[in-house]
Amino acid sequence: MDLQPLGDRIIVEVLDEEDVTASGIVLPDTAKEKPQRGKILAVGPGARDEDGDYIKMDVEVGDEIIFSKYGGTEIKVGTEDVLILRESDVLAKVVSAGSKGKKKLAGAAA
Repeated sequence: MDLQPLGDRIIVEVLDEEDVTASGIVLPDTAKEKPQRGKILAVGPGARDEDGDYIKMDVEVGDEIIFSKYGGTEIKVGTEDVLILRESDVLAKVVSAGSKGKKKLAGAAA
């Protein structure tokens, strides 16, 4: 089933959090927090302004994002669980920081 979000909604594949802490401690399922990171699979056309024109979305397909912990609606598409969010539920975009493999926040200065 293909989904096309409407308005200012986006479809997100939720990315699993790490099972091991930086110090090597393995976390059981009961100690894990609800994931807040995902990859955008589809983007709607955007909200409309008072003239009826679409307002461009700040996110695009393929972006990795951080979203509100309890925002959105979880649905099952085939065997995958995806999340439908409003653009306002997106808190930040994750941007690659070059070849080191580290991530940084978009627009953040060191």
